[in-house]
Amino acid sequence: MTAEQVTNEAKKRGGRWSRGKLTRIEKNEWVRPDPKDVAVLLDIYGVDDHKEREAYLALTRQARQRGWWVGYSDVLGKGAYVGLEIEASRIRTYEALVIPGLLQTEAYARAVTRAAGVTDEADVERHVEARMMRKQILSRSDAPRIWAIIDEAAFRKIPASMREEQLRHLIDVQRPELRVQVLPDSVGLHAATAGSFVILDFPEDPSVVYREDIMSSLFYEEPVEIEHCELVYDHVHASALSIEESRVFLENLIESQ
Repeated sequence: MTAEQVTNEAKKRGGRWSRGKLTRIEKNEWVRPDPKDVAVLLDIYGVDDHKEREAYLALTRQARQRGWWVGYSDVLGKGAYVGLEIEASRIRTYEALVIPGLLQTEAYARAVTRAAGVTDEADVERHVEARMMRKQILSRSDAPRIWAIIDEAAFRKIPASMREEQLRHLIDVQRPELRVQVLPDSVGLHAATAGSFVILDFPEDPSVVYREDIMSSLFYEEPVEIEHCELVYDHVHASALSIEESRVFLENLIESQ
């Protein structure tokens, strides 16, 4: 059905409809979805199964709930990644140049924010505050399992004044559900030379891969994309130092300060 056909059908069923409204829904620019509108679309698209309809309506009601990140839209935008991070049961990340956000200390997060070009101190503190808020998921009873592989280059880029604190934090924060591995320079070229990425797994929903660059944030959801990124992650994981070797590596970096 064309957008015009759907809009005309929706108008017959009542409510305020336009092609612009439908386009915003399809482009995920629909900030506060209305269950009544979703029900109309389900009718038009012939979704008659009661269980399936209730699942869609339940998702709509959940989407209307305001997460804490909404209050940080000035630094997080729509907070799409943060919303996924909170729901994830497992997070696998490879970072080439920086320490993963969930594992950053305040001082390091502040330095990263400034390096990204944020100069106003109030804005810097907003970024840091939002990043520290994200770390709340680590203390939940149902905290996601986290496996972070960090390239050796990222450790060299930590400012000297905060290097020991950040490295010690990476050692102390580890537990069976949160592991950090080092990808040393000695491995040379490797499968993830294209850059950093995160794989988020969920209890029931399909996995999502997240990447970002200086211009945009990208989400990959197609099975072939997920499979490719998991293969790359497996290769990098195999190339990295073991958990114990990584701990020793970090300890040696601290001692060499």
